[in-house]
Amino acid sequence: MKRIVAILSAVLFLAGIVVSAVAQAGSLPVGIVLPTKDEPRWLQDEARFKDALAKAGYNVEILFSQGDSAKEKANVESLITKGIKVLIICPQDSAAAAAAADAARKAGVKVISYDRLITGTASVDYYVTFDSVAVGEAWGDFLVSQAGTRKGLNLYLYAGAASDNNAFLFFEGAWNKLQPKIADGTFVVRNSTEAVAQSKKAKLSREEMGKIIGQVTTNWDFNTAKSKAEADLTRATGAMKGEVFICAPNDGTARAIADAFAVDRAVTKYWITGQDAEKASVQYIIDGKQSMTVLKDVRVLAADAIAAAVAYLKGGTPAKTKSYNNGRAEIPAKPSATTTVTKANVKAAIVDSGYYPASDFKGL
Repeated sequence: MKRIVAILSAVLFLAGIVVSAVAQAGSLPVGIVLPTKDEPRWLQDEARFKDALAKAGYNVEILFSQGDSAKEKANVESLITKGIKVLIICPQDSAAAAAAADAARKAGVKVISYDRLITGTASVDYYVTFDSVAVGEAWGDFLVSQAGTRKGLNLYLYAGAASDNNAFLFFEGAWNKLQPKIADGTFVVRNSTEAVAQSKKAKLSREEMGKIIGQVTTNWDFNTAKSKAEADLTRATGAMKGEVFICAPNDGTARAIADAFAVDRAVTKYWITGQDAEKASVQYIIDGKQSMTVLKDVRVLAADAIAAAVAYLKGGTPAKTKSYNNGRAEIPAKPSATTTVTKANVKAAIVDSGYYPASDFKGL
């Protein structure tokens, strides 16, 4: 036992930070709660966390909430009873997760909101995220670049879940780039009357964004995304089809939406966005069925989350470059960089970087 304690107390190196084990063997210093096992994105995160924590020598338990805020809170309470000092949690519902964060804070646990910001509570100590507004801006930049100087192009907007604060940030970024081109007639929004009504406004209030998102939300669900796209196409006239530009909120929904547009004979060409660089979408990009994705390197995000946890475990505080208002407090953060991936740079960005092996794909 003494030998195990000695090993766990050895100096470790992760993400440029020298760390030391802070607990006796068998303790659980870090607990992680992720939203669901049903989306490939979160299985990526689970794998990256396990790899990084194994290298760091920390015990960790990773639990999934499976889209249920009650289960999420129960997961957090379970981890608290096991003695965690730091909680890394990606909320299923940003507002509902406030109760879980409050429970952790009451127990003296540091709370790191991961990828999505928990809202409506001051019980969040740190936010580990990519720059979500920049992700949306990357979508807008891509679609605008494909439009060129043409006018009257058909634009379809889709969004994530209204319960996810990130969905608003992604949409805000996309609107920053698309709105000027909607206002000048480059794009014509075909599936949101609320977006059309607000098309002259460069900056939207949360309520105004909420009304648009309410019309185009996919709830991050593949089947919902496909059904919504099919319904939009059913309502659309021939003039609303042809070449279309589609702002899709993530890779899973992008594939579902792309599949719906691809089988409509009146759609002659489509450009579609995405994010997360899921393997299936990387293959879609190689095959020409998805136009782009935003690579948010989960290795970086997981390492940043662990570095923040280690800082707290050592009695310090993580690095901060900006803060995010969650409705109750300014939450410190240091957003991680992202990369736009298209067919032109997919090999360099995905394979040559070591994110995925070439053997995972065909036709690369």
